[in-house]
Amino acid sequence: MTATPADPADACNNLALRKAARYLSATYDKALTSVGLRATQLSILQKLSAHGEMTITALADMIAMDRTTMASNLKPLAREGLVTVEPSAADRRARIVAITPEGVSRMKAALPLWREMQARFEERFGAEEAAQMRAFLESVLQTGFTPWAE
Repeated sequence: MTATPADPADACNNLALRKAARYLSATYDKALTSVGLRATQLSILQKLSAHGEMTITALADMIAMDRTTMASNLKPLAREGLVTVEPSAADRRARIVAITPEGVSRMKAALPLWREMQARFEERFGAEEAAQMRAFLESVLQTGFTPWAE
């Protein structure tokens, strides 16, 4: 039997995850500063590079983000010419996102910095532990909640 913590927040799964996420996000953001990208922006560019153009909704689903937040995250990337966001020819309500040649170039410039940060994290945390962490976190997405369902 485990003791109940004096502060209930110390037993909160969400808080523990968000603290770790903020810590790691800030670390990756700092590593990417010289190329002018944040970790979330790099993830968006990587997904678009790997999967090609897609709707904002599909991209948001792929990254486990709500559509409105994804649209907000795309605005600075579009302003910098790293992505395009255009109405879909098939469905005018949908917006299609695509990576531009400048976006590919910026992503490629960021990848060595990202790889270095990955290696540094895995050196300190453990490569096997990092792989287990990613698997555990991926399984969180399979718990059946529908946070963005309308």
